Amino acid sequence: MKRTLIFLFPLLMTSCYNVTRSCNDYKTGTFEFTYNLNGQEKTGRFKRTEALNIDYYDGKIDTSSVRWINDCEFVLKKLNPKSNIEKDAIHMKILSTTDSSYTFEYKLAIKKPNRPLVVEKGIAYKID
Repeated sequence: MKRTLIFLFPLLMTSCYNVTRSCNDYKTGTFEFTYNLNGQEKTGRFKRTEALNIDYYDGKIDTSSVRWINDCEFVLKKLNPKSNIEKDAIHMKILSTTDSSYTFEYKLAIKKPNRPLVVEKGIAYKID
């Protein structure tokens, strides 16, 4: 009986936890995030509308189209790719939200054959 309770209690505690996802609050706006470039932490900014995502990072401006799959997932595709790597679409998924930020994960929208699928995570802070 004790063993059953030991295993049942953690299961019950984790099943009660619900992640907040108010994704509609983050469909549009201006956001900031941090990223690493050659071991140096930098801050990037982007502005997202229903149809466009405009990135401002490392002194560059880049624009992508936004196609929403559902309220919490969308696909980004660069409008003017400069290389074959930039032609690949990125699948973005909002995992959780707070009153001023959201946690997301991103990966290639289509897995490349014979290559592992790399999933990265980040946090974006709404500033406008």
